[in-house]
Amino acid sequence: MLVIDGTDYVFGRLATQVAKKALSGEEVHIINAEKLVILGDKQAIIRKFMKRRQQVSKTNPEHAAKWPRVPHLLVKRMIRGMLPWKTKRGKDAYRRIVVYSGNPKKLTASGEINAKKYDGIAKHMTIGELCSSLGYRG
Repeated sequence: MLVIDGTDYVFGRLATQVAKKALSGEEVHIINAEKLVILGDKQAIIRKFMKRRQQVSKTNPEHAAKWPRVPHLLVKRMIRGMLPWKTKRGKDAYRRIVVYSGNPKKLTASGEINAKKYDGIAKHMTIGELCSSLGYRG
């Protein structure tokens, strides 16, 4: 079992590594999901996710994709987009990924992952800030 502390990791870089580890059969736990960083302009990021949340199916609105506002659920949903979801292998890999907001089980980071950490220079937004701007109150 691999435990990753998500503090200051760039989300996309971390998510690809997590997806690869899960596809190879390893169980991955991510703690502090609300502290993951998304690079880019804050307003552009918020517009992108608001547009994504408002998409509906023309034939049946119940068939529209569900995009959560809770940080750990949003991170897990975004990682799902990097997996071959329609295959058994992809669904099994998805079940091996566990994401936590904060650290409720007092896990300790068991290893580093080959992903980029935020350097403090570029425009950015954390997953927690994004979720609160989408309406999460937690």
